[in-house]
Amino acid sequence: MDAPTTTSADNGTSGGGGGWFTPRKNPTTVPDSDAGTADRPAEGRRPAAIRPVGRPGAAPQAPADAPPEPSEGVNTGAPDQEREVPESIPRSAPPTARHVPSPAASSLATATSPGPVPTALTPTPFASIVAPAPAAAAEEQVPAQRPAPGPPTEEATPAPSGAGSPDAVLIRRAMAEVAPVSDKVTSYFYALLFVRHPDLRSLFPAAMDTQRDRLLRALLTAAEHIDNKDVLVDYLQNLGRGHRKYGTRAEHYPAVGECLIGALSKYAAAVWNPETEAAWVRAYTTISQVMIDAAAADELRAPAWWYAEIVTHDMRTPDVAVVTVRPDQPYPFLAGQYTSLETPWWPRIWRHYSFASAPRSDGLLSFHVKAVPAGWVSNALVHRARPGDIIRLGPPAGSMTVDHTTDSGLLCVGGGTGIAPIKALVEDVAEHGERRSVEVFYGARTDHDLYDIDTMLRLQQAHPWLAVRAIIDQQAHQQLPDAVRAYGPWDEFDAYLSGPPGMIRSGVNALRDSGIPSDRIRHDSVEELVAAGS
Repeated sequence: MDAPTTTSADNGTSGGGGGWFTPRKNPTTVPDSDAGTADRPAEGRRPAAIRPVGRPGAAPQAPADAPPEPSEGVNTGAPDQEREVPESIPRSAPPTARHVPSPAASSLATATSPGPVPTALTPTPFASIVAPAPAAAAEEQVPAQRPAPGPPTEEATPAPSGAGSPDAVLIRRAMAEVAPVSDKVTSYFYALLFVRHPDLRSLFPAAMDTQRDRLLRALLTAAEHIDNKDVLVDYLQNLGRGHRKYGTRAEHYPAVGECLIGALSKYAAAVWNPETEAAWVRAYTTISQVMIDAAAADELRAPAWWYAEIVTHDMRTPDVAVVTVRPDQPYPFLAGQYTSLETPWWPRIWRHYSFASAPRSDGLLSFHVKAVPAGWVSNALVHRARPGDIIRLGPPAGSMTVDHTTDSGLLCVGGGTGIAPIKALVEDVAEHGERRSVEVFYGARTDHDLYDIDTMLRLQQAHPWLAVRAIIDQQAHQQLPDAVRAYGPWDEFDAYLSGPPGMIRSGVNALRDSGIPSDRIRHDSVEELVAAGS
C-alpha cells in the first residue's frame, strides 16, 4: 500500500458518526525507542481493534517479540519518468463527476479482490499471485474511462494551522508536532504494522525507504488540506482503485489505522489527547471508506492489473529505450495519462511511466524509459528487458488530457523523456481532426538528449498547425521555461507540462508570468503539491 493512511474530510459530512475503532481513554505509556527498531512496539498506543463497517470485530493479534528486519535503502532516480508519487494530491479543480458509493460497493469491499484470470501471457514469476477465475466474471473487464481531475487552480492554498474545522485544527497541530521527527514516525509506524500484522509484510517491497517517504508526504499533504473535500475525495478514489494492484483488501485498512494512531500518539505526545485521537479516527475512517468504495466499484469493471508482453525494445541512446508492449486484455486510456509498471525482476516495486502515444488501433502501448542511477525498474527496462518478457501494468491515471470541447491553442512543454506524453497529445489532436494551434517546446541538456526529435519533426511536417522547437540548454544558455516565456504571450493557450519536478515548478511560474491562468496549466507533478503552487 502506497499511502492508505492519507487523511481526508469525509465525503460530504465532516467528522460525524462512529468509527472503525474506539479510542482508549487512558492510553498506556510507550517506552521511548528509536524509530525503525521499536524495541517493544507492542507497548505503543494501540486503540481497540478496528474493522470495516458492518464486519464483526476480531480479537487483537499479539505482536511478535522481535521487530522486523531493517530495510535496504534505495534511491529511486530521476522523477520525470521513473516517478515515485504521481498519486500526489491534485490541486482544487472545477467540479467533476464524483463517485457515489453504491449499496453493492459496501458488500463488495469486504471480499477479496480477484486478480486477472491466468492467460497465455502469465509469466512464471507472476503466476503465484494470479487468483483463480471468479465464479461469475463481470461481462466487461475493461475499465470505463473515468473523468480525470480538472486542471489545478490556486484555490487550494493551505490554510493556516489555526484555520478550518475543529478536526482539521487538531490534525494539523499533531502533524506540526511530528514534522521534525518525521523519519522516526514513519519508521515506527511500519515497525508496529509489521510486528502486529506480519501477514501484511508481503504486500510491500523488500526495500522500504521509498515507501516511508511516500507515506509521510501523503499524510502531511492530507493534513494541510483536510477540509478540501472535492480534491481529497477525487484523490482518494483514484488511490483506492490503484491499490487493487497491490492486493490491498478492505480488511487491511483497520490494521493500518491502528498503527498510524499508535505512531502519531507516541511522537505527538505533547499535543495528543482524546479529542485529537478522535479527530484522527474520524478522518481515517472516512478516508478508508472512500478508498474501499472506489476499489469495490472498480472491481466490477476492470482487472486489478494487466499482463503485457514486450514486443519491441528500441535503444535510442545508451540510457534511453522506447519499450512497446502488448497487453493481454484491452487497455483503454487517454493520451497524456500514465500507468504504473512492475517488472518480474523487482516484484512489488512499481514505477510510473507516461504513455508515449495516443491509443492505437492495434492495442499496443509505448513508453520512453531513461535508466537513472540506482533506478531499479528503469535500469531493468533499459538494460535487461527484451522482446518476449512479461511485465504488469496498473490502471491508467492522470489528468493531463486534451479538452476537445474548446478550440484554444495548446502549448506543450516537454523536458527529457517528458516528451513522451507530449507526443501522445499531439497525436490525439491530429486524430480528432482538429486544426487548433499546437506549439511544442522540446527541452534537453544536449542535442544528444533529443532522442525523439526526428519523430516530432515528422509530425510537424505532416500537420501545418503544429510547431516544434528544440531548446538545448548548453546552446541556448537559458532554461526551457525561460525560452518558453520569450516566445510568448500565451494567454490564449492551454498549457501542458511534462518532465522533472524542477522543470515543472519553474515552468508553471513562467507560464503564469506569461498570462496563462493557473486553471489552464495542466501537469502531473510527482513531487510538488498544492502548498508549493505547482
